[in-house]
Amino acid sequence: MAGLDKRVASYEAALEGLTDGMTLLAGGFGLCGIPENLIAEVQRRQVQGLTVVSQ
Repeated sequence: MAGLDKRVASYEAALEGLTDGMTLLAGGFGLCGIPENLIAEVQRRQVQGLTVVSQ
């Protein structure tokens, strides 16, 4: 049984289907690991009411 590959080619593709009120989990480590492009794409989409979990 092959594993499930959840990798995507872009932030746009990763956020496809993101709608108001969803929960978003974003990893990162310190200042060098901040997912800046992901944050910018969420902001560009003007999605509201998100619960964002970051480690």
